[in-house]
Amino acid sequence: MSPMTYAFGIAAALLALVAIIELMRRATLRERHAVWWLVGGILALIVAIFPQTLTWAAQLLGIAVPTNLVFFIAIGLLFLVSLQYGAELTRVEDKIRTLAEQSAFHERRLAELENAERDQRGDDPRDAEG
Repeated sequence: MSPMTYAFGIAAALLALVAIIELMRRATLRERHAVWWLVGGILALIVAIFPQTLTWAAQLLGIAVPTNLVFFIAIGLLFLVSLQYGAELTRVEDKIRTLAEQSAFHERRLAELENAERDQRGDDPRDAEG
């Protein structure tokens, strides 16, 4: 591996980790959503600093081309991120549905109370229109 490739790998991994940490610091990315991104960034940094670990892990797993292991790990991490976001989306949809139902119930109850109050005063709703 050339020194330029080696330096580029380390710089890219560090840049990814800094970006993830900065997004968490600005509260743009929550910690629970950043877990798999951090795992990927740390793995990338380890492989960038110690490239022989990739070759060793590929041989250990019986993978002929170490780059294929990188693709497999990347796809696995993206799958886990997608799965996590799907679960979060399901929770949010349930909360939104519950809130919409509660809002409709409160609107209906408020309309009933307004009608009851109007009936007690003897107001005719048509008087307000005309």
